[in-house]
Amino acid sequence: GAAPGDPAGRAGEERGSAAAASGGGREGEREGGRAREGEREAEEDVDLAQVLAYLLRRGQVRLVQGGGASGLQLVQTYSDSDDDSDNAWDGCLGDHYTPPVDAVPDTQDIDGSEIKTQIQLATATQEHNPTHNVTQLLNQREQGLCYNGSFSHGECSRVASYFLPNHMSHVDSFAQKAFCGIYSRDGEIFMSACQDQNIRLYHTRGEAMKRFKVIRARDVGWSVLDVAFTPDGTSLLYSSWSDYIHVCSIYGDSDVHTALDLNPDERRFCVFSLTVSSDSREIMGGANDGCLYVFDREHNMRTLKVESHEDDVNTVAFADASSQILYSGGDDAVCKVWDRRTLREDSPRPVGVLAGHRDGVTFIHSKGDARYLISNSKDQTIKLWDIRRFSSKEGLEASRRAVTQQNWDYRWQQVPKRALKRHRLAGDTSVMTYRGHGVLHTLIRCRFSPVFTTGQRYIYTGCSTGKVIIYDVLTGKIVTKLSNHRACVRDVSWHPYEEKIISTSWDGGVRLWDYQLAEYYEDDLLLATHKNAETGEKN
Repeated sequence: GAAPGDPAGRAGEERGSAAAASGGGREGEREGGRAREGEREAEEDVDLAQVLAYLLRRGQVRLVQGGGASGLQLVQTYSDSDDDSDNAWDGCLGDHYTPPVDAVPDTQDIDGSEIKTQIQLATATQEHNPTHNVTQLLNQREQGLCYNGSFSHGECSRVASYFLPNHMSHVDSFAQKAFCGIYSRDGEIFMSACQDQNIRLYHTRGEAMKRFKVIRARDVGWSVLDVAFTPDGTSLLYSSWSDYIHVCSIYGDSDVHTALDLNPDERRFCVFSLTVSSDSREIMGGANDGCLYVFDREHNMRTLKVESHEDDVNTVAFADASSQILYSGGDDAVCKVWDRRTLREDSPRPVGVLAGHRDGVTFIHSKGDARYLISNSKDQTIKLWDIRRFSSKEGLEASRRAVTQQNWDYRWQQVPKRALKRHRLAGDTSVMTYRGHGVLHTLIRCRFSPVFTTGQRYIYTGCSTGKVIIYDVLTGKIVTKLSNHRACVRDVSWHPYEEKIISTSWDGGVRLWDYQLAEYYEDDLLLATHKNAETGEKN
């Protein structure tokens, strides 16, 4: 997750059990005599190496320059809520990192998929149609050649693709890191959460964002880590390093915060991700103890605690508006699909598993059709999944082996070259893989672009290099990059009905991006006309 739990937690228990196992082995070896001493020591070294690699990967210990024969020292670390002065947390390491890009993305699987047909229909870009620019499309409409005399919804989305956000039009800056930033379902409100424990609400109508309310979050450990709107848009929720998820009214008394007790077993507990059912009754959270939590607001109690992942649960999402199918992703590098109707604590069996990532999953976003989803990962990729193509046991084992070999910490280390392998793991059932953005420092978000304006033709994501990266879903290529931040962009949100994107960064900045026509000056036009006259070309 964004931070490991306390060393006395599950990782500490695994370390203790491993040490106990090796200790029991030593006594057995002594009883067998010195003949097997060399073998015992070799096994012991392997066990210690595996435990050390695990602790390094979890961030529970760090190697620093020190005394001794090796010149290195092991230093025990704690959760990032206790370690907010570490220089590595400035989110700027990504500035020195150039994420690898697939020059020719592999589109073999997506070319034969239904999502390609869906997006082509939603954007009027079927292969049998000739390519038109905006001028040609407008001419067709003027000549009455469009269906019913006007643009279809798909053609509107197609026209909008020529006007993707390219210009920063508004800036709001804070003294501390900004973590979360999302539009409400209707796009009327934008919510931002910052490490200063303030949740800021903005009206979004018109050219600029207008802040209308600041809510002081309660019981915050280190920072607010996730936020959500209730579907009716009247309340907001937030989570942090705390046993509670908090609910607060947007338009009512902001001094009243309802604390929803998840009653965890862990001493140090955090909900990294939360989401709300479509009827606002149930809240689902993913936590650092590897469990999914479901809280029933009507009964005011936790109704489920499901052991779902082998490591931190970093992200949770509902598959569609029915809120019956759930997605979860964690530091065990897999995404899991659950059916809320059959979810039980005593038998936590997912409907299926999606394996193919080599490192932890930081975020999941559903296309909203209960079939396709995307996942962002510390292996520096986004993957597109179809839940009709679950992974086999072979794929799950391959992903498990890959993640156990990761011995670097994405929060404060550069990406090692060995972590940038491009060949697919055995059993990888993903439909498409997208490369070109960096996932360092924190749980960076990625999302599908809106249905209304883009037909969900794009995937957009934050980046550790301080950019917003927009991919074409069907080609896997980067369409545009939005650059202005000085530190990693953790969250991104696209207005549901307008061509506007808001980026939220660890440089304390919230940036609004929209489309602006490039400026052409009269001298430039005269020069172009003169050049075309000489060459015979037309404008």
